[in-house]
Amino acid sequence: MVEQAFLNPGFRGVCIREVQKSLKDSAKRLIEDKVETYGLGPHFDCLESETKTPGGGLIVYQGMQDHTSESIKSLEGFDVAWVEEAQSLSQRSLTLLRPTIRKEMSELWFSWNRTRKNDPVDVLLTGDKPPSDCFVVKANHRDNPWFPDVLEAERQDDERDRPDQYPHIWEGDYSKVTEGAYYAAALTRAQSEGRICRVAADDLMEVQAFWDIGGTGAKADACAIWVAQFIGREIRILNYYEAVGQPLSAHVHWLRRNGYGEARLVLPHDGATNDRVYDVSYESALRDAGFVVDVVPNQGRGAAAARIETARRVFPRIWFNGEATEPGRDALGAYHERKDEARNVGLGPEHDWSSHGADAFGLMCVAYIEPMLEAELEESERQTLTYGRSDVTGY
Repeated sequence: MVEQAFLNPGFRGVCIREVQKSLKDSAKRLIEDKVETYGLGPHFDCLESETKTPGGGLIVYQGMQDHTSESIKSLEGFDVAWVEEAQSLSQRSLTLLRPTIRKEMSELWFSWNRTRKNDPVDVLLTGDKPPSDCFVVKANHRDNPWFPDVLEAERQDDERDRPDQYPHIWEGDYSKVTEGAYYAAALTRAQSEGRICRVAADDLMEVQAFWDIGGTGAKADACAIWVAQFIGREIRILNYYEAVGQPLSAHVHWLRRNGYGEARLVLPHDGATNDRVYDVSYESALRDAGFVVDVVPNQGRGAAAARIETARRVFPRIWFNGEATEPGRDALGAYHERKDEARNVGLGPEHDWSSHGADAFGLMCVAYIEPMLEAELEESERQTLTYGRSDVTGY
């Protein structure tokens, strides 16, 4: 951007982030550092809130969240809009920005580290139908002829010590796990052991669908469903579904369309609670639709922690059908603990986009292990009774 401003007098550019609470969050310092690095200080005037460039041009720094459909018009006529950390750019912001930078020969620049496949910038530029006049370049450490030794040492350390984070940090892969996520190590192990692969359904075994209940309002929580079979000592996960704000009929349609019309549906305790919009419970509505439905009783306080611990225990027995379960695995990889930074204590699981898929996953693991625990308890009771009778007989 500094080069463009110097070579094209009157150039106007805007450096954008999704959220910019202050100029400290902007690219302003980076721009000014480059001005000094190239010895262009006499040609640029670095003011408090903007940078004046040769020929009466300027570079400004703005956050898209501060803009409305009216205020964004102030950027019409700019030559370049550079969106830094573009993985954070919302669809709303992208929709506002694209038709605004429309001057002849103007350009939109996006720079980002890939986080999720459905981030708006990824969908736009690396999806199935990118704009016809775009260029996408993947630049990595191995492409940098000046890559310093200190970073190479750090890269090797991460490759050795943080294998779950390494592909995202150093190879430009999507973020599969959040550092400190509950299931980070388990997902990495599943990948290395080849348990994320092609998993086919066994036609002779029951299919079960484990739910986390969403809602029907525009701001409702997501509805998440894991479809699995319990075969021997293994959990074979066939598919994953997630939808926000959709009616119950949409979830049922997905199940039937994908061949799960005969599945046993396992709901959390709130499956017996009436929906606020339709005043009918998921349990009764799904029974009316012809499904066999089980509702897991409320596990009380500490239920979330119990689900996490149970899931960690059974994770080595889980096989994932690769592509079909990828969105669900993304949720598991991001499911993490809230932290009180001041006291450095955990506050339980973070309730965010990832928690719905993680809760349904935990419910599945609880449903898998409870019959085993009951069997172990019955066996323990039988052994106790047998011991008591032999003791009496011996006496």
